[in-house]
Amino acid sequence: MALTMSDSLQPVGQASSLPGQSRPEACATDLSERLAALRLRTPARILAGRAGASYRTPTHLQLRQDHAAARDAVEAEVDLTHDLGEELVRRFGLFEVRTWAAGKGEYLMRPDLGRQLCDEARRTVTERCPAGADLQVVIGDGLSAAAVVAQVPGLLPLLEAQTARRGWRFGRPFFVRYCRVGVLNDVGDLLDLAVVVLLIGERPGLATAESLSAYMAYRPRTGHTDAQRNLISNIHARGIRLDEAAWRIAALAERMRQAQASGVSVKEDLSCLPLRDLPPALPSPPTDGPS
Repeated sequence: MALTMSDSLQPVGQASSLPGQSRPEACATDLSERLAALRLRTPARILAGRAGASYRTPTHLQLRQDHAAARDAVEAEVDLTHDLGEELVRRFGLFEVRTWAAGKGEYLMRPDLGRQLCDEARRTVTERCPAGADLQVVIGDGLSAAAVVAQVPGLLPLLEAQTARRGWRFGRPFFVRYCRVGVLNDVGDLLDLAVVVLLIGERPGLATAESLSAYMAYRPRTGHTDAQRNLISNIHARGIRLDEAAWRIAALAERMRQAQASGVSVKEDLSCLPLRDLPPALPSPPTDGPS
């Protein structure tokens, strides 16, 4: 006979509950509610249970599904018009350039080739983008095409609006295929920009394959390293929301312009961050009766 939760809590023949004590069924219901509330606060797989020495079937199947989504996000290719929308492409005049990586396989095996624009790309960027913009957005596929498709269509207009509020010149955005973070240096060399923002797909994990990063640099140049860059990561539905990400990117760009620097010497100030809705508080633990 299977052992239920109530069986394990109550010896055979014992009264169901004593005066002033909670019934086992009520405790089980409350525990279930508390677990549900806890899981709202994190995408982590907590208290998933087991079947012998293995995961339960639903947990195992969900892991398989999330792993497949991560692989697809890495291997997929972005199609500007199809994935980002014809209206967005037309509104911002989006165009595509490439790095020295010849394909996705070479891009994954040779990260160095993804850090520099090819010669044709350098000519195209110089011809189509105005020099000296206050904020230049570059979109890179990175390691997750799914993140670009999910986040960029909503985030790009918000960044333009934040830039307009500050009276800055907004550079013409463009997309870099087979892109690594080091592309920032080439873009800075070519256009002499105040702040460059690279929106790039993060390496997907089993929690989400749609997480975007915003790497930022003040007047990037050849030879700059991660020490001269700042990062706002985890931009996705269960991480940093798009409106919050746009606000943080613009606020950090403003601090960079004031300090005339970026990287380890410039820190975010989140004290003025607009309030956001938080998950409901965890319910209070049950009591065993009057104290």
